[in-house]
Amino acid sequence: MRHLGIDTTAAYCTYLEKRPQEWTVLDTLGRVTISRFYRDKAVFAFLEKEVLPILVQQAADRKQDGVNIWSAGSGSGEEPYTLALLWRLKLQRRFPLMRAPITATDVDPVMHQRAKDACYLYSSVKNLPVEWREQAFTKQQAYYCLRPEYRHDVRFLQQDIRQAVPAGLFDLVLCRNLVFTYFDYAQQRTILEQIESVMQTGGALVVGLHESLPENTHGFLPWSETLHIFRR
Repeated sequence: MRHLGIDTTAAYCTYLEKRPQEWTVLDTLGRVTISRFYRDKAVFAFLEKEVLPILVQQAADRKQDGVNIWSAGSGSGEEPYTLALLWRLKLQRRFPLMRAPITATDVDPVMHQRAKDACYLYSSVKNLPVEWREQAFTKQQAYYCLRPEYRHDVRFLQQDIRQAVPAGLFDLVLCRNLVFTYFDYAQQRTILEQIESVMQTGGALVVGLHESLPENTHGFLPWSETLHIFRR
């Protein structure tokens, strides 16, 4: 408003009505970009010990060669790369014939580029186990840069979840601290239906620890009520 020389919110609303293109500018200012590796470590521990082994077995029963994962609202890549590290360092030896390709989507082109660069300050990687950090990253001045072999299973797409979802059928979907926090009830229900449409039966949906699915949601059962993980 200061940049436009507008003094009141009412005047700014009028400005929006007269200039619809301003909504695009406003939308870019409302994005939350804070993230870090291994955020909510209890969630990743449960995925490692409980969820992913079951999803692997289901995928094998369907003759799949991997467990397909989608990280929605992936920001600068911390969440999908954490999943890649979890698979490579903890699960791949148990399931050597299986892959874990990860599709990561975010609307912000700046975050998209940061994710592809895969270099982070210590504040982003400090929650990782020390041995993971030492094995998977190289130090470049103040940055920890993820080694290429831990990146190649992650595919980044610039995509707005309000308008589209990635193609495919996913065994695991993480949609944390985005849709079920910042969007209104009607949009939550619409997007949840779209998420469900690209999930395997028996697949897992993870939402934020302070989030819940819309009331009267059908098609999902609690897998862990404490960690807000659901099963389709």
